[in-house]
Amino acid sequence: MSTHESKSLESPADSLHTPEHNTPSWGIYSEGIERAIAIAVHFHRGQRDKAGECYLLHLLRVMLSSDTHEAQQVGVLHDVLEDTAATPTVLSEAGVSDEIIEAVMLLTKPQEMHYSSYIARLAKNPLAAEVKRNDLRDNYSIGRVAYRSEATAEDAMRIQRYVLAYHFLSGNIDEPSFFDRMSGLE
Repeated sequence: MSTHESKSLESPADSLHTPEHNTPSWGIYSEGIERAIAIAVHFHRGQRDKAGECYLLHLLRVMLSSDTHEAQQVGVLHDVLEDTAATPTVLSEAGVSDEIIEAVMLLTKPQEMHYSSYIARLAKNPLAAEVKRNDLRDNYSIGRVAYRSEATAEDAMRIQRYVLAYHFLSGNIDEPSFFDRMSGLE
C-alpha cells in the first residue's frame, strides 16, 4: 500500500478531531448525508439503547427508512439535540441546513411538554412527522420493545403512546381523538 492510499484511508477518521482542540472538522464531508452521519457518530459515540445495543444502529435504521436526502439527514440526527451535548448552533456551524435543524429541533421533546403536545407540534412539519413515524416504527418493533419485569405497566403504556402517535401522524386519528386517547397514557 502506498503512502497516499494509507493516508486517504485514515483521513476521514483523523479529520473528526484536530489534536490540539478535539474540535470536529466537518468540512471534509461535503454531502449532507455524510456530514449528518459524521455528526451523529461524533455525538452519539458510545451510547447504548435499553437492550445494550449500539444506539447508532437505531439512528441508521431511522435514516434508511426515508427516501429523501433531507429526511435521511433528519433521521440520523433526530436525537442529537435531546440525547447529547449538541446544540442547534453546533449543527448550524457544522453546515447543516436550517430546514434540517428546524425538523431536528421539533423532534426534540422539551422535558416539561406533554408527549401528546410534542407530537401535535411536530406534526405540523412534514419532514419531522415523517421521521417521527420512522422513529416510532423502529421503537415499537417487536425486536426492540424492552420488557422489564419491574416496569411492565410503564412499558405497555409507552408502546400505547407510540402506536397512537404513529396513527395520528399517519392521518388515521384526528387531533381531538388523539388528545382524548392520550389523556390516560401521560
